[in-house]
Amino acid sequence: MNNRTLDPAKDPMGRAIADFHSTGKAAKLRVLSSMFYEDEIPVATLFRKFGDMPLLEQEMFKLAKGRILDVGAGSGCHSVEFMQRGHEVVAIDISELSVQVMKERGVDARMVNLFDETFNEKFDTIVMAMNGIGIVGKTECMQEFFRCAKRLLNPEGAILLDSSDIRYIFENEDGSMDIDLAAGYYGEVDFNMRYKNIKGDSFDWLYIDFDTLCYYANENGFNCEKCLEGEHYDYLARLTKR
Repeated sequence: MNNRTLDPAKDPMGRAIADFHSTGKAAKLRVLSSMFYEDEIPVATLFRKFGDMPLLEQEMFKLAKGRILDVGAGSGCHSVEFMQRGHEVVAIDISELSVQVMKERGVDARMVNLFDETFNEKFDTIVMAMNGIGIVGKTECMQEFFRCAKRLLNPEGAILLDSSDIRYIFENEDGSMDIDLAAGYYGEVDFNMRYKNIKGDSFDWLYIDFDTLCYYANENGFNCEKCLEGEHYDYLARLTKR
């Protein structure tokens, strides 16, 4: 875990967001991994409005209260919606390009890494949409994540996050699993992105199943509640300090 921010020259998603914001269109944002086939993120979806958001994300707007921290906010689509609903919102991202776009959209956006201990404002709700917990990277870093949460949350505050149990990817037709337990937690994935001629550095990304999330929450003094279950092994959870 580190407190890095992104060099704009190595920020494919940030450049794609900036292009779409300024021109209304963007080239292909490619997603590569040693574990999966190449995929693509439609950049327009990063600017979606409430009606185009999945039900898990829509539910976040019902549950969020008070002053909100939007983590890994990207284009700011969630922050904009929260603002329209009357919330005070601070959006953080490690992408300078994304932060500039959010500022142009009227968002109070900061280029801050969640794990930067000099960032110590207080919030009633921390929102981590679009598998925002992924920034933790590996389960071994969950303790540090909860330390950050304790620093930033007001006493009655909550974390709202969605994630997925990706074990289905390893499932055979007979129901058995091709999971190498010696290789670590199966939800730890490596990714890198490419956009036009910009190639990003490889990064770790975490998909965490609900039971494992509850285990780490309990170990670190948090309650863990499943608020909503999605249609494809995904879920929305609320974490509160005990």
